[in-house]
Order: sequence, then C-alpha cells, then structure tokens
Amino acid sequence: MNILVTGANGQLGNCIRNASRLSKDKYFFTDVAELDITDADAVANMVHDNDIDIIVNCAAYTNVDKAETDETIAEKLNALAVANLAHAIKEKDGTLIHISTDYVFGGSQCNTPRTETEPVNPTGVYGLTKLHGEQAVEASGCKALIFRTAWLYSEYGKNFVKTMLNLTSTQPDLKVVFDQVGTPTYAQDLAHAIYEIIENRKFHGSEGIYHYSNEGVCSWFDFTKAIAEIAGNKDCDIQPCHSDEFPSPVIRPSYSVLDKTKFKQTFDLQVPYWIDSLKVCIKNLKENES
Repeated sequence: MNILVTGANGQLGNCIRNASRLSKDKYFFTDVAELDITDADAVANMVHDNDIDIIVNCAAYTNVDKAETDETIAEKLNALAVANLAHAIKEKDGTLIHISTDYVFGGSQCNTPRTETEPVNPTGVYGLTKLHGEQAVEASGCKALIFRTAWLYSEYGKNFVKTMLNLTSTQPDLKVVFDQVGTPTYAQDLAHAIYEIIENRKFHGSEGIYHYSNEGVCSWFDFTKAIAEIAGNKDCDIQPCHSDEFPSPVIRPSYSVLDKTKFKQTFDLQVPYWIDSLKVCIKNLKENES
C-alpha cells in the first residue's frame, strides 16, 4: 500500500517516520514545502499520481492562544485542508486517518474520562476549528478513522516536556497549574499505534472516532514534578497554582482525560502508562545531548 503522511516535520509525523522504517508499505512524507494541503488540486494530484491508499493527516494549526487572533488561517489548516484530504482519498476509495484533539470538549466540567459519544463544546478557536475538521471528514463520506489525542510531547519540536526540562534545570522556582487535569501522550506511542493499525490492516471496517492518550491521570503540576524528578532536576522549587494566575485568551479543558476503552477493544493494542513513556522520552533526549 501507499501511505501519505502530511505534517511530516511535526512531532507525530516524525514519530511515524521512525515507526514505519521497516514497513513493506511505501510511505510518502510531506510537509508544506512538498504539499500545500490547503490547495485542493495539489492534494488531489498527489493522491492520484502516487496511487495513495491511506492518508495520515498530522498537519494542523496548533498554537492555541494565537488561534484566537488568527482564526482564518486556523480554519484553513484545521478544517478546509482536512476537507481537501477527505475528498481526495474518497475519490480513491481509500482511508483517511485524521488526528484531532481533546480541545473539542472545551471547558465543560466533568470528572470522568471523556468518551467518543460525549457532546462536544469547544470554547476557543483552536478547538472549534479542529471540530470543523472532524465534521468535514464526516461530511465527505470518506472512510476515516479520527484519533483525538491530548498533551502531545516527543523528542521533536517545541513541547511541554522540553520546555519544563529547560526551566526546571535553570530556574530556582516555578509555578504550574494544578486545576487542569488530563493525560500526557508520548507521540511515539501514538505513532506506533497508527503504524500497527496500518501494518496489520486493522483500519478496514473500523471507521469512526477514537480517543488515544497514554494511561493514567495527572495535572500539569504533577506532569512537571515527574519531568523534574526523572531528569534529576532537584534544585527547582515547583509549586502548584490556579489557572487564573496565568491569564489566557482561551478557556482550556479543566478535565480532559480520554476514555480509551473503544480504542483498546477495537484494535487490541496496549496503551503505555504516561510515566513509563515519559521516562523513555527523557532518556532519549539526554542521550541525544551527549
């Protein structure tokens, strides 16, 4: 099979590149320099000319705060471009694997893991445009698997883990919010899951929305404490604080733990515990430094 991966220079795209190295399938990795996914004709030509069977869409506008003043571009990347991919793969009777987000749930209060059937209620432009992307996939009628994920980090690009590794090693003290709860997701784990689903052809007949993050629950404060402890950054005094101490134009989800029951039952794949995966990522980052 021929698989097109968009947004290939981002966290998840790079991780899929790693996961797929031994595959007998042919992967095409593109980013904006190789393929402008907001150009419907360019997308259609890429899919047709390379006989693409599956598109894995890792491309997105992900700057949550900036999206509030950049709605046009966010909508173009998170919704219009997704529609282009969906229509192009439908013409080939192929499958779209699209990555979405916990932000579709917005700031609504709850204290139990969120299921795929729970009503969505995004409270910011980022979440709204990502929801529009999901709706564009469904409206296209293409065969598609949508994976909502959360708190993504990896060895690549800018992310919370790399930021906190730096801050906890250079700052004497740090305040981190404790009233936003979710689950970190190691991009390599999600990439491996997507790769296994493709490699074992488990996407056939499994169309729908799925939730994927690592197992477990923590706040951003707990996450930071774990990062510092694993890295051995003991000199930084990390204290919890409320979200309102860091004003933001966006109301972030206060509880976005994702229920992964449907994913595990459908694909029979294990989901690693968040601390175990965090240890792997930090170990890799430290080895890359040396």
